[in-house]
Amino acid sequence: MSSDWNWRQQRDKSAYLALEDGTVLRGYSFGASTDRVGEVIFNTGMAGYQEILTDPSYAGQLVTMTYPEIGNTGINQEDRESRRLFLNGFITHSQNRASNWRSDQSLSDCLVAADVPAIAGIDTRALTTRLRDKGSLKGYLCASGALAEAEGIAAAREWEGLDGQDYASRVTCDDAYTWDEDGSLTRSWGITEDLPEADLSIVAIDFGIKWNILRSMRRSGINVHVVPATTSADDILKHNPDGIFLSNGPADPDAVTYAIDTVSHLIGKKPIMGICLGHQILGLACGGKRFRLKFGHHGCNHPVKDLATDRVEITSQNHNFAIDADSLDLSKVEITHINLNDQTVEGIRHRNEPMFGVQYHPESSPGPHDPFYLFDRFRAMIENA
Repeated sequence: MSSDWNWRQQRDKSAYLALEDGTVLRGYSFGASTDRVGEVIFNTGMAGYQEILTDPSYAGQLVTMTYPEIGNTGINQEDRESRRLFLNGFITHSQNRASNWRSDQSLSDCLVAADVPAIAGIDTRALTTRLRDKGSLKGYLCASGALAEAEGIAAAREWEGLDGQDYASRVTCDDAYTWDEDGSLTRSWGITEDLPEADLSIVAIDFGIKWNILRSMRRSGINVHVVPATTSADDILKHNPDGIFLSNGPADPDAVTYAIDTVSHLIGKKPIMGICLGHQILGLACGGKRFRLKFGHHGCNHPVKDLATDRVEITSQNHNFAIDADSLDLSKVEITHINLNDQTVEGIRHRNEPMFGVQYHPESSPGPHDPFYLFDRFRAMIENA
């Protein structure tokens, strides 16, 4: 019987999650038998755990799923969002057997193979309530049994955290590459899909890019050349792209100083679109400032209003920081979108140059296709530049 159905282990609750405030939650391990520190956050999505596991934006985090039943659909290769798992640990209430015709691996086996610890059998509702009240907390997930609980609390407190940390350089690609030159990776799984002619070419700066972003660009008739996060403005412009895309990514935008400098030199040279961390870098490059959200935006049910159309989009989000609206020079930058939950900035546009960014993920499908128009907007901006 596989380890994820070891009933004695589940009863014994031999794994634990220790928080920096002294809280200890006990459960059972269903991932790798190792220990990790990380920032404990919660994600409100009812589905999509595989996309969460393979999203590089979760690097440095211990992700709590608020939906209680996780694992039912297993893991399949077609729905991955990147080359590997990037999160520091995974936290669920119940961990279930895979029962889906598309599954080719169990959640537990996937986590073990990736050396990512996971804990189940805890009260994730209580944990989420604590995080909402106190904000995101540093934590220590112990699945090895090697550290006493008091030591786990101390380890959580001693961890440096994500503030001021450059994680983009840790998750970016090692070398530049062109996405899906034969179109095989972009076509939907199991479906023959004709792709439009790719008549535009862009450079995407990889701060932690998701493959579905690349698929969406190709479906919009755009070829994408992906470059590492530290690529200079001069090297990007040598490709003479039709446009430049700034991807999503993890941790603190203030720490990605090299990218802010690069982007400040690119604005006005080529049309630019940014999402998530890329949006924040655009805001900082235009003179804005960032601030930390209390417990971040993590989920696929965030309502965002387009101020130009009054249209509300249901969006997918994953970020711990946001651009301070009061720090923006509104003679230079226009706020285009706001979050209807907390009124934070969700989109900006340069008033004089071809440039815009959004805080959320237009390639995800919670709406299911509410924000996809942003890729068409990027095309139109390139064509009109």
